[in-house]
Amino acid sequence: MTRFALTLEFDGSPFMGLQRQAHGPSVQQTVEDAAHAVTGEDVRMHAAGRTDTGVHALAMRAHIDVEKAFTPFRLMEALNARMRPHPVAVTACEAVADDWHARFSCLGRAYIYRIVNRRAPLTLERGKAWQVAKPLDAEAMHRAAQALVGRHDFTTFRSVHCQAQSPVKTLDRLDVRREGEQILIETEARSFLHHQVRSMTGCLAMVGMGRWRAEQVREALEARDRQALGLNAPPDGLYFVRAVYPED
Repeated sequence: MTRFALTLEFDGSPFMGLQRQAHGPSVQQTVEDAAHAVTGEDVRMHAAGRTDTGVHALAMRAHIDVEKAFTPFRLMEALNARMRPHPVAVTACEAVADDWHARFSCLGRAYIYRIVNRRAPLTLERGKAWQVAKPLDAEAMHRAAQALVGRHDFTTFRSVHCQAQSPVKTLDRLDVRREGEQILIETEARSFLHHQVRSMTGCLAMVGMGRWRAEQVREALEARDRQALGLNAPPDGLYFVRAVYPED
């Protein structure tokens, strides 16, 4: 039995999320079905994180265990061939130790949220970013974001369906910057609550539009009440970009 670490890139638009679902297609099902077709084995995939319906990934880490002999390159090529035309690709594959676990060995996770700040409709970026027509003040958004950095009770920014045992998380980074018509929100933490990044993004957008004072982000955090949330951003602009492990 060999454990293979996979790096996955995917467009989340046609999926109900990363985790296998009974009511629709998922990234996990796509990878597992391809692995079964390639190996003839019942293979289960474990991932560094879970993504919601419509959320994308540039470098999601995952692992599978395979009994049949494969080189990492051959397995990667075979999986990619079987997953076509689904928008999922294995961009890297390597054999790892039996005790390496994509989820439990992970020390940190990073996301980026993309807002396209323009009035014209999205064409090439449709489904890949959140379009906000009203001008956004990225500097004000960044200043407001710093109130969320550190260890806090993030109940306000947590989905009512979140299964985490505690709403307390430590946010290591939350930066906002403008690149042309794009507003990029980058965040890092050991782990995140369900909808946390989208909820934080929505409130920062309220600040950027001038509908909230910057101080209201801190006030919403301190309220520890989901009803204090200003806006939950759509999934379109959210990307999982990095998982960090001890060997990194």
